[in-house]
Amino acid sequence: MTNQSTIPVIVNGAAGKMGREVIKAIAQAPDMILMGALDTSPEHQDKDAGELAGLSEPLEVPITNQLEPMLGYVAGERQLQPGVIVDFTHPDSVYDNVRSAIAYGIRPVVGTTGLSPEQLKNLADFAEKASTGCLIIPNFSIGMVLLQQAAVTASQYFDHVEIIELHHNQKADAPSGTAIQTAQLLAEMGKTFNPPQVEETEKLPGARGSLADEGIRIHSIRLPGLIAHQEVIFGAAGQIYTLRHDTSDRSCYMAGVLLAIRKINQLKSLVYGLEKIL
Repeated sequence: MTNQSTIPVIVNGAAGKMGREVIKAIAQAPDMILMGALDTSPEHQDKDAGELAGLSEPLEVPITNQLEPMLGYVAGERQLQPGVIVDFTHPDSVYDNVRSAIAYGIRPVVGTTGLSPEQLKNLADFAEKASTGCLIIPNFSIGMVLLQQAAVTASQYFDHVEIIELHHNQKADAPSGTAIQTAQLLAEMGKTFNPPQVEETEKLPGARGSLADEGIRIHSIRLPGLIAHQEVIFGAAGQIYTLRHDTSDRSCYMAGVLLAIRKINQLKSLVYGLEKIL
């Protein structure tokens, strides 16, 4: 049953692993309705989104690759709450997806990483001019938020830190958005990490990982069998302090996704990071 408190949701990247999890979560949420399922893969066109996600019954929402007609359709559903689009697509397309959604008045909840700082600024300006909420969230896991908070606390007492992020080998961007965000949070502490002890030479380019702000190194690993994992390793004389978060199932992200969908209509601008809406 739908009413004026029901949130209409579009899932972009519906055939992907995260997209399927989001569809299942929305189908079970009493205050949401799946209005559209988008995916560019030809083999999934016109398939029922619920059946593809593994639900016991179809949702009667066919998968399509027509983004703007879908945005227009949901924008016209005046008897419901303003529409939300959840984007788990690809770094090459997410920027245009978000701009199109904002232009139609559809609120984007974005889990796709790989946006550049310039793209983030442009989207923030566009969302503010449109007075439309937009959430860019590198990681929807509550556990990752807690890890980042612990890392910020530890950084007050350690001068040496490196980040290792490990993901499945179908992830397109490196380092991960979560690792970049973690490095940014540490860099905001107002100190430079990893003061050099020797003049380093990389015998192979990239051996020491990528260099983020304030001397923080990020190392990326891509292997089948992984989902999403991150370590923040602090070092000092005589001790190592390691913080680690492991994802064993993508369902761990769904509480954060549903929270973002419910909170976004309270926003009038772009917000970056799950911790900002907890």
